[in-house]
Amino acid sequence: MVASKRTPLYNGRVAHALQSLRTTAVVEAALQHGGAVVALESSVLAQGLAPPFNREAATRMMGAVEQAGATPAVTAIVRGQPSLGLEDVDLERFLARDGVRKVSARDLSMAIADGADGATTVAGTLAMCALSGIEVFATGGIGGVHRNAPFDESADLVELSRTAVIVVCAGAKSILDLPATLERLETLGVTVVGYQTNELPGFFTTTTGLALTARVDSAAQIARAWQAHRALGRPGAMLVVQPPPPHAALDAGMVDDATEAALAHAEREGVRGAAVTPFLLADVQRRTQGASVHANLALLEANAALAGEIAVALAALRGLPATEAASSGSFPGIT
Repeated sequence: MVASKRTPLYNGRVAHALQSLRTTAVVEAALQHGGAVVALESSVLAQGLAPPFNREAATRMMGAVEQAGATPAVTAIVRGQPSLGLEDVDLERFLARDGVRKVSARDLSMAIADGADGATTVAGTLAMCALSGIEVFATGGIGGVHRNAPFDESADLVELSRTAVIVVCAGAKSILDLPATLERLETLGVTVVGYQTNELPGFFTTTTGLALTARVDSAAQIARAWQAHRALGRPGAMLVVQPPPPHAALDAGMVDDATEAALAHAEREGVRGAAVTPFLLADVQRRTQGASVHANLALLEANAALAGEIAVALAALRGLPATEAASSGSFPGIT
C-alpha cells in the first residue's frame, strides 16, 4: 500500500494560468526554485497497465526520476482540481481505478467542472505542462495514426505540435500505423530525435526500419538542442525516442502477429473510439503471454530515467540546482 508519511501538502502558490492548480510541496519547491521536474502521465496507471502492474510502474517511474536527481510530478485531475503530484490517498485511488476518467486535453474542462477524478493521457499531460511550465515529460509511447483507419488519429499528435515540452518515449505504440504516424509528426513540425538510435523504435521493439533525421547520444546534447529550439521560438514539442532496454525488447515478428490478431479481435467485438487502445494492448499482452507488459514496465522506467537526466541537464545549463527534494526521501513512497 501507499505509505502515508505526512499530512496533505497541496497548495497553489506556483505561478500558473489556472488559479486552482494544486501541487505537492515537493513539486512546488522544485518549480519555485527552477529545479529539475519531470511530468508523468496518470492514464498509464488508471487505464493502461492493469493492477498490480500499474503500481509497479508508478514505483519504477518515480524512483527512476528521483535517482536521476529530479522531482517526479504525476499529473491528474483530482476531484476537479488540476494537480501536479499525487498525495498518497489520491494515488491509491487512481491505482485502484476507482471511478477515474480518461482525460485528454479536450476533456480537462469537463472533468474540472464535474469535480471528477481524471487520469491524463499524453495530450492531457502536455496541456498540464503548459499550465505549469514543466518542460520535460516521460511516458511509454505516444498515440498516433491507427492501422487500417487513417481517419482515426490520436489527439496526442496535434497537442505535440503546439506544446513546447520535451517528451521522452519509446516511439508510438506498436498497435499503431508507425510509418503514417512518423509522417504526421513531420507534417505537424514536431522535432523527433533518436536517443542513441538512428531509427524510430517500435515501442516493444528496438527497430522499425523507419529512419530518423536527428540523433543524440547524451542528455546534455538534448538540453542544448532544446535551448536552441526555444530560442528559435518553435511552438511544438521535441519528441525524444529511445528503444526499450535490450533485455526487455520483444521480437518484431511476434509483436506484429499479436497486433494483427488483436486488431481482428477488436473488429469482431465492435470496439471503437477511446476503448480501442486499451483493448488492443490487453489483447497483445495475452497473446505474448505477458511478455509485452514486462517490456512496457522496463521502457517506462528507462524513459523516466532519461527524462530525469534531461531535466537535470537543463537545470545545469541555467546554473540552477536540480532539486534537493529528490534525494531527501520526502516524496511519497509506494510500497
